[in-house]
Amino acid sequence: MLPDRMDFAGDRTDRPDGADPGLPTVADVLGVASLQAGVPEVLAGSVDVPVRWVHVSDSNRVPGLLDGGELLLTTGAGWAGDSGSLARLVAQLADAGLSGIVLELGTRFAVVPPALVSACRDRDLALVTLEHEVKFVTVTEEVHRRIIAGQVEALQERQRLHQLFTGLSLRGAPVEVVIRETARALKAPVVLEDLAHETIVADTFDLAEADALGGWTERSRRLPADWTRVPVAARGTRWGELVALPGPPHPAGRATVLEQAATALALSRLADGEGAWARLRADTLLAALLGEQYVTPADIEARLESAGFPVRGRTLYAAVSTSPASPSAPGAQERDDPHTPRRSAPEFPLRVRESSPGGRIVSDPDRLAVTDVRLLGGSAGPERILLLSIPAGSVSPTAPPAELIAAFGTGALSDPALSMAELLSALPVVRRLARQAGSEGLLRVADRPLARLAAELRGDHRLQEHSARLLAPLIRHDDATGGDLLRVLSAVVSHPGNRTAAAAASHLSRSVFYQRLALIADLLQADLDDGETLSALHLALLAHAR
Repeated sequence: MLPDRMDFAGDRTDRPDGADPGLPTVADVLGVASLQAGVPEVLAGSVDVPVRWVHVSDSNRVPGLLDGGELLLTTGAGWAGDSGSLARLVAQLADAGLSGIVLELGTRFAVVPPALVSACRDRDLALVTLEHEVKFVTVTEEVHRRIIAGQVEALQERQRLHQLFTGLSLRGAPVEVVIRETARALKAPVVLEDLAHETIVADTFDLAEADALGGWTERSRRLPADWTRVPVAARGTRWGELVALPGPPHPAGRATVLEQAATALALSRLADGEGAWARLRADTLLAALLGEQYVTPADIEARLESAGFPVRGRTLYAAVSTSPASPSAPGAQERDDPHTPRRSAPEFPLRVRESSPGGRIVSDPDRLAVTDVRLLGGSAGPERILLLSIPAGSVSPTAPPAELIAAFGTGALSDPALSMAELLSALPVVRRLARQAGSEGLLRVADRPLARLAAELRGDHRLQEHSARLLAPLIRHDDATGGDLLRVLSAVVSHPGNRTAAAAASHLSRSVFYQRLALIADLLQADLDDGETLSALHLALLAHAR
């Protein structure tokens, strides 16, 4: 982390790094009006080099007077004209860190010596000629005003950043807010990644997530030169890196922005404790999935894969439970402790045993396993969500590991999905079925085709009209009397042909159950022994269920 303190020596301006965006480049300097009057022409070298100051001298001893980063304005009056002397002078100027040479023709040289051009090209040192005489003092005044203004802007921007990120830290702003503000400051995508180069939180700014995060882990490991990255660390422990993708220059320097943000993230990490980032990653991903916070399936696929949850070439399952977490589950005890920060999601007691062929799920306090089988779990309100990714072909597509069902408890399990689009389509269905699972264990969507149909058509007004029309007499009766006819009908359609089981599910005696059944038939004017009628009522109940 660069210190806040800045030292100035002589007439040098602050230069936190070699590409300080607060400094103009040679190309910028050539655009000032006083130099444009001389009709500048670039003959050699790069003009994208920053200019720290402007120096005026005709002496051949000027290299010893330079500190680096200067643009030299000269007529060359004191220079030797032979090729060897010019080559040595250019080498000395380049070694001194000169940004470039602006040579005014007509005083010493009527035309540019070829040896001078060749030497500047060899050292990639900018060489610019002026066809007409200019006032060097006017040039220095104009350029120095610009440099100082840029430095003042950089200092002001650093102070603003310091206030911004200090304020976020003091308020305990969530990690995702810090990342969002960093991306806004840089006008570029910003990613917080762990030491395995897997994303924790990302803000892709105005870039599509599929473009910004696609193939993230492999790209990040190659350490692209045009990415800016700083470590997130404190007290000798490094947790990850904050990475900014290419974007426009920043007055304070892109690295400075990331360093300020990294400090805020490190303080947050110390306060939140071990496992905070893993929970945040899972919660963020699941919130995006369930809240449809993505533009295309490719975007959410890129987010999942960049976070270490593979999708392509995998078989995917979604399991949802509405049953409360057991008191022994990790994270359960601290929710009852008022002195312990609340966790947004209970952890799942699941992990994959690496030594098991195909990845067998066993009990373990971790919920995201970096093995052949990947798990991602968290909570969304009363729901507990688990995503499972298995290498395609490693298990029967209709028979996920039995340990998943045993470990997860009650709820619903989706059909296998072979793409992100299929998984996204399956989530609403399995969530709807989970709310109807009750104490039946882990229901499989494949075994509940009618429930799947109701979930898939949940937004169709025709299904809602069908439900309202069929069930209206029962709803009015229950509302008026506080009755239980809907509950009894649900037991009947859940146990077709088995009235004993239906009565037991209704928690009513057989005589009372049959009285309710007769009342339902009278109110609906329907034959409850007719299969088509029961199917229509079952679908209506599924559409009505919340």
